[in-house]
Amino acid sequence: MLVNEIRLNGRCFISSAYINCFMKNTIHFRRAQRQDVEFLLRLRKLTMDEHLKAAGLVLNDEQHLARISEFFDDSFMICRDSQEIGLVKFALLTDRMHIRQFQIMPEFHGQGIGSQVLHLLKKKALERQLTITLNVLLKNPAFNLYQRHGFEVEGKNELEYQMCWRG
Repeated sequence: MLVNEIRLNGRCFISSAYINCFMKNTIHFRRAQRQDVEFLLRLRKLTMDEHLKAAGLVLNDEQHLARISEFFDDSFMICRDSQEIGLVKFALLTDRMHIRQFQIMPEFHGQGIGSQVLHLLKKKALERQLTITLNVLLKNPAFNLYQRHGFEVEGKNELEYQMCWRG
């Protein structure tokens, strides 16, 4: 089932017409459902275990599942044709948009998909005059993607950078 529109706080956030035009009919989003949890666990382990380990964190499946379940209603599957290839989990808050999780299967890295998704989120944030915030582990190469898209480091702790895009 494709999403005709993504609604947040009762307002249309992204319509399928825009997604199809922007993504050249190859990428679309759909709201994550409980039957996606097995895929999301595999996605999370494939994309995060290495970076979590570099940060000194080793998570078991139960801990990964807790992170997947957290803010589950903010989760959208990134699909190419009929195949699930990633996840973007974000919150539309009163003063900003916050990207909670953003993961793409490793075999789809380097194809511009992450940039397409970030471009779309930035466009919608601009329309609403919102900034975008996110956290990224210190040794996660996604940091470079975020920098290329204009995100700046606003803070840092022993595990991660706090980044912000101001448009």
